[in-house]
Amino acid sequence: MRKAPRVFVVDDESTIRETLAAILYNAGYEAIPFADGDMALSAAAEEESPDLLITEVIMPDMNGVDLAIHFENLYPQCKILLLSGAAAAWDLPASARLRGHDFELLAKPLQPVELLEKVAGTLGGGIAGSYDPTGS
Repeated sequence: MRKAPRVFVVDDESTIRETLAAILYNAGYEAIPFADGDMALSAAAEEESPDLLITEVIMPDMNGVDLAIHFENLYPQCKILLLSGAAAAWDLPASARLRGHDFELLAKPLQPVELLEKVAGTLGGGIAGSYDPTGS
C-alpha cells in the first residue's frame, strides 16, 4: 500500500495553518502544520522530509520564499506551493524568479476543492480523497 504524501503546511496564522492541514488530512494526506519556517526545517531534518511544502509568503522572521529556497536546496524532490492574501507578497516570488527559483503563488482565500486539486496536480497524482467539511 502506498503511503500518503507528506505535506508540511507553514503559516504564522494558526487558524489558517490548522484549517489547511485539516482539509489535507481529511483528504488522505499526511498533513503537518508549523507556525514558522524554522520549525518546518527542524522537522524535515529530524524526521522524513515532505513531498510538498505549502507556505505563506509573508511571515515574521523567515518569509515563505526564503523557506521555499531552503527546502529546494536541501530537499530537491520536495514540491513547493506558496500562499498569500497580501498584494505585497507577489514581489517576493518575482524576486526569487530572478535568482533562478520558480515557485507557484496561490492567492488566499482558497476553496478546499481548489486546494486539493492544486496539491494533487503538484504531486502528480489524483486527489487523495474527497473533502468532508465535518472531518468525519
